Amino acid sequence: MRRLLFHLSRLTLGLLFLYAGGTKVVDLDGFAGTIASYQLFPYAWNYLVAAILPFIELLAGALLLFNAQVRPASLVLGLLNLIFIVALVSLIWRGLEIDCGCFGSSGRATTPQEALVRDLVLMVLIFLTYRWMPGQRLRSRTF
Repeated sequence: MRRLLFHLSRLTLGLLFLYAGGTKVVDLDGFAGTIASYQLFPYAWNYLVAAILPFIELLAGALLLFNAQVRPASLVLGLLNLIFIVALVSLIWRGLEIDCGCFGSSGRATTPQEALVRDLVLMVLIFLTYRWMPGQRLRSRTF
């Protein structure tokens, strides 16, 4: 059962992040505008983040999909997802109601609250993928 859950989690995450990165790559300027609406970075940094983030998502998604370097890809996605969660909590706390931009300009608008719930579920899948990789045992260290 664990093996099945691992593969379902890995494939779901791989496809989801390939799709999310792909939709952002198609419209990098629009994605930079979405990042700017979060009001977290100086103007020029919005373009830098928009130019880098989708390619990280594409790479990590492809690695998960092809079952290669699963642990590093899961770790990167976990860190990214944690950053997304912090940014969404910041939006909610400041009362900003904007589209999260999670899937570029495609699809329907997602409120920060909806995106936060989705990202928390994704964090569980990321943890399962990282922790339950078949053939790898985590060693406990004793000092």
